[in-house]
Order: sequence, then C-alpha cells, then structure tokens
Amino acid sequence: MSTNASRDVRALLGMDTRAAGALAGLFFVAESALALTSWQYMEQRWPVVAALVIVGAAMIALLRVGDDPIPVLTTVALAVSIPVTTLLTLTNMSLPQTTSAQLWTFGSGTVTATFMCVRGRTFAAWCGMLAAIGTTAVWSARTGQGAVHGVSISIINLGPLLMATFFAYTLRPAAHAIFQLRAESTKQAGAEAAAAALLAERLAQADRLDHLVRPLLQTLAGPAPVTPATAEECSLVEAYLRDTLRAPALSAGEVIVAARDARRRGVEVILVDDHGLDDADSVIHTRLLTAVTDALATFDSGSVHIRILPPHRPILATIVANHPRTGICRTEFDRTGYPVPAVAD
Repeated sequence: MSTNASRDVRALLGMDTRAAGALAGLFFVAESALALTSWQYMEQRWPVVAALVIVGAAMIALLRVGDDPIPVLTTVALAVSIPVTTLLTLTNMSLPQTTSAQLWTFGSGTVTATFMCVRGRTFAAWCGMLAAIGTTAVWSARTGQGAVHGVSISIINLGPLLMATFFAYTLRPAAHAIFQLRAESTKQAGAEAAAAALLAERLAQADRLDHLVRPLLQTLAGPAPVTPATAEECSLVEAYLRDTLRAPALSAGEVIVAARDARRRGVEVILVDDHGLDDADSVIHTRLLTAVTDALATFDSGSVHIRILPPHRPILATIVANHPRTGICRTEFDRTGYPVPAVAD
C-alpha cells in the first residue's frame, strides 16, 4: 500500500485519534498496575522498570509511526521487544511463582504482536511471539520446571495472535479497496470540478467575445460605410483578442482597459506572457498588475513592450518603452513585483 498518510491503515481504524491514545494509556496503566502488584516478588526492580519503558515505547510506535506497513527498523524493534520484555521479567522472578500477575509481559507482548499484524507485519509478529514462547520454555527448563511448563503458560497467547492474523488478512485487502475507491472518488471530483471551471471560463469568454464582436459584425454587415472610428474599434478588438491569447496573466480588467486607452492615444502596446507569474501569490500578482496599469497610463506616444518572463528567472517582468523624445527605457521587476532601478539603453 501507499505510504501516503491518507492510505495508512491507522486512519481507517482510528489509531491516530485521541481516543486511541487514551485507550493505549489506560492499557499501559493496567499493565503497570500488574507489574507493581508483583513488585515484591521480583528479585530486582530495575528490570521491571525497563520492561515497562519498552512496552510504553512499543505502544507509542504502533500508534504514531507512519507508513503502511510500518518501517523495517521499527518492525525489528517491535518484534525484539516481545522476547526482551519476557526475558527481563522471567529471569528476575523469584520461584516458586506466587501470582499470575508476575507474567504481565505476556499480555503486553500479545498486544504488540496483534497490532503488528494490523500494521502489516504479520510474519515479524509471529517471530516475536514464538521467540517469547521459546524464551519462556528455556527459562522454565533451566529453573527445573520443565520446558513443557514454559510452553503451556505462554502458548495461550497464540490465540489472540491467530485472530489478529485472520483479521489482518481480511481487513487489509478491504482497506486497500476502500483507499482505492477514495482515491478514485477524489480524482473524479477533481476532474468534474476542473471541467466545470473550464466550462464556466469558456462561457465567460464567449460572453465577452459576443459583447465585443457582435456590435462590430452587425455594423460591418449593415449598409452603412465603414468609418475610421469603426476601423479603429476593429483594430482595438483585434488587439484585445491577441492579448488574451498571448498574455493571459495580463488580461486582467485594469490592464486591458489601460492598454486599450493607450492604443487609442496612438501607443503601440505589445503584451507577452511567458508564465513567470503563474505560481506567484495574489499579493505579488496584484502588485505587478497595478504597476503595469500605472505605467500604461503614462504613455502618450511611441511603443511599449510588456513581458512576463519565464519561471525561475531572477527578473519577473520587464517594461521596455520607446518614446520619440526620451528614447528607450527599460524597467525590470524582481520576483516580489517591485521595480528595480530603470536602465537606459
């Protein structure tokens, strides 16, 4: 399965929620209580504390470590923790055994193994549990109780592990199907949203085109002769359509109006967009378009070439003006949309 957090089986089971953390905390408190009730029957206390620390770390790892299945190093550490906590408890136990609470690590090891199955590490979980049973058998044989006794007091923990194994082999394929359906639904929703946005944009463009072109076409199709004003209007509409295709980032209302007014004053305006503004945030976008609009308002003759540069350039945009009296002047804008000092050619 994917390592993406949205495809982590923890999300499906709620293992990453506060409720799961609270339940894990209650379980750890219960295990600690069992360990403390058998405290006086242990030869030393530090192994009990060490075992509790390992159990707590294993629980945190099962709940918090991402990826599915869990990473290899975490898997090895969890599998090893099962026989290690068992060994710490058994080798520290005074004989004869006084209370079943002295075997509290069997319960914590079983919980660790079962949730390892859920997290996709069934084989490692079985290895850890069988190692714990083998450790118990060796300890029982070396203490004169017989290996069979050690197996008999620990093999019962294979029952929950068997159920967890069956659960994992039925849950995980179902989880995979659920995640796949979710991804397909998300993809379909995104495609539908994109199609709706594209349709809305096409309708808006058609409305703008109809508003601009239809009156001119009706005038040209009529019996009246074509006047200089009509020819000028046709030229302005043609320039607008060219701008929308060649410079979409500069096709905002204020820039288009300023370019149209400048052309009416006899200024040759050329707008080019090489998409350097596509990934800019709204503040930079607004700042640059405001600067372009203000610049267009200052020209009364000559020509002006406004270009948005390609992405990943140190300069975001340039305005090159050629005025009959002042000559050529170039203004550059940095990646934040602010102008740098003009350079005269």
